Formats: sequence, structure tokens, C-alpha cells
Amino acid sequence: MHAVFLYPLYGFLAYISVMGLAFVLYNVLPSPPLILGFIARSMSAYLALIVCAAYGTIASAILKAFGLHYKYAQWTTARSFKWVGKLMIGVDFVIEGDGKQVLRNTRPAVIVGNHQTELDILMLGSLFPQSCSVTAKKSLKKVPFLGWFMTLSGAVFIDRADRTAAMKAFEGAAKIMKEKQQSVFMFPEGTRSYSAEPMLLPFKKGAFHFAVQAQVPILPTVSENYSRVLNVKAKRFNAGTVRIRVLPAISTKGKTAADVDDLLQQTRESMLGALHEMARDSKSKVASDGALKKNA
Repeated sequence: MHAVFLYPLYGFLAYISVMGLAFVLYNVLPSPPLILGFIARSMSAYLALIVCAAYGTIASAILKAFGLHYKYAQWTTARSFKWVGKLMIGVDFVIEGDGKQVLRNTRPAVIVGNHQTELDILMLGSLFPQSCSVTAKKSLKKVPFLGWFMTLSGAVFIDRADRTAAMKAFEGAAKIMKEKQQSVFMFPEGTRSYSAEPMLLPFKKGAFHFAVQAQVPILPTVSENYSRVLNVKAKRFNAGTVRIRVLPAISTKGKTAADVDDLLQQTRESMLGALHEMARDSKSKVASDGALKKNA
């Protein structure tokens, strides 16, 4: 019986030991290989994910018992990702200017953002306003802790292989948006780009059909390209700060399915323009030079 508890404990201690050793070696060696920092921060990120998802599951269950899960569950869990991620990984996402106020005041809305890597979960941690849910692929529903939390907190699960089921899920979500004044966040690219350059993959139409169906504005947001912080292909993972820009909302009032292509193009152009602008400005250059010097 004791082995049932001891083996997981031993495994956890071994995990912490390897992670700690990787961090120590990366910081004390004169010219550490990038892979050490990548291993250390990746292990720390997975641990942070488990901790925050477990917290989110418990918090969502409690909030659901009081009927408050739609308003607070994903928001409070998002904030845990932000602060635990900043502490354990050393990465912080910061919203520029009056972006926070725009997010609070534009509700309900379909909030869209660019999708770069798994680190975007920390971006959501900073971006998520109260009364907001995320959409996710249906397979995530079965993932321990993360899937449990998302189910309890009111996430919208989409079956990408079944268009009819996906549209039905959108119909239900649109109804909740109107009843609860609930916003929804979506990644219109549909998958991570893993790009080292500021770019966007082609957009899928789901978010725009959803916004038109619910007759709510589209609120574009952009995270600057952060390959200087995390580049999965190059096995590079540094500490750093990443900026998020909230763009002007795009109205869908009176729009129909016939307008979806134009809305998609307008949104994509505004996001791509902001992404390129952020890559050219002085703040991006300073951040990039700092990361390069740290790893020289």
C-alpha cells in the first residue's frame, strides 16, 4: 500500500531534481548549451501547467456550486498561470496601453489572437478578462486536470472533424454569450505557427461565423513574435517579457454569413500589420538584443 504513495513521490522528487540541476548548470556554466535552459524551463512549464490546472479544477468546482463559474473560473485560473508562470519560468506577458480597459469594456465579444507556441497559455493568463471562456479541441476534454478544469469552467469544445457538431457547439455558446454577457477567445489560425519571424498562418472561418451568428464584435489581439524567448525548433527557452497589443474592435452588427470572408480578411490584415509594427519598433529590438547578449 505504501508503494502506491511512495512511487509517485519518488518520481516527483526525481523530476524536481533533474529540473533543478538543469537550472543550476545553465546559470553557473560559463557558456552553457541552449538545450540546458530549454530542458529546465520546459520541465518547469509542465509542472506549472499541472499546478494551475489542478487549482483551476478545484476553483471551478467551487465557483460552479455558486453559479459563478462563467464569470470567474477561467479568469482566476488564467491569472494563476500568469503569476506561477512568471515565478517558475521567468516569462511575463504584458498588455500595452489601455488594452486591459478595452478588454473589460468590450463584452460580449469574440476575442481572437495569434497562436505561436504552447507558451500562449501564459499569454491567455494575462489577457483573459472576467466573463470570458476559451474554445478548445474536443480531445482536450479527456486530459486529466486541464480537461476537467475546462469542462467545469464552461469552455466551448469543438469537434474539428465534425462540422455539424462544431456548428451546434457554436449555437449553444452564442446563446450563453447573450444570456451571460460572456466573451469567447479563439485562435483563428487553428494551430501553432512555431515561427521565428512575425507572421500569421491562414485563418479559419469558425471564429468569424461565430461572431456573426452571435452578432457580437470581433476583438483582435496580437502577441509580438517571441521566438527570442521560446523557439521550439532551435531548442531555445529564455526568460523574458512579451508584449500584447489589443486592437480596435470590428463590428458584426447587421452582418451575415456572406460577410465572413471580408471580416476574416479585415481582422487578419489588422493583426498582421500590428505584428510587423511591433517587430520593427525599438522595444522589440531592445528585448531581442538583451536575449542575444544573455546567451552570447
